[in-house]
Amino acid sequence: MAIVDVATPSESHEFSVLVLHGPNLNLLGLREPGIYGAATLAQIDARLVELGKSLNVRVQSFQSNHEGVLVDTIHAARDTHHGIVINAGAYTHTSIAIRDAISAVQLPTVEVHLSNIYKREEFRHHSHLASIAVGQVSGFGASSYYLGLQALVAHLEG
Repeated sequence: MAIVDVATPSESHEFSVLVLHGPNLNLLGLREPGIYGAATLAQIDARLVELGKSLNVRVQSFQSNHEGVLVDTIHAARDTHHGIVINAGAYTHTSIAIRDAISAVQLPTVEVHLSNIYKREEFRHHSHLASIAVGQVSGFGASSYYLGLQALVAHLEG
């Protein structure tokens, strides 16, 4: 697990967005590239940095394979970020704790998935996050993150 903070102290940003990556996403580029693509997590985060700069948004990325760590990170986001882009991975379909954490902090959240979860196994068709998210982007590979960030910024700009 690593935090990638893209802003330097001298940079001024209108909004700050937390991008959360859930379990197994640290293996992107290696794990089932036919489903998840060839881009690594570091490449996705680097592209989010560039996109954030073009949108005048501070982007901070964090990945963990542990549910409680993700919940703690969501709680901490309340005081430092304006919104969340989250790919909760398998926790999308199982974690009421992550859902409740997002609901509790009341930060606008966009749910993203690399694959189209509705074209996959039946158990992936349900998202515990969908009902509390501003929106959901799935099926566009790494571009799901970029589209999700753009959508969240548009929502924040209102």
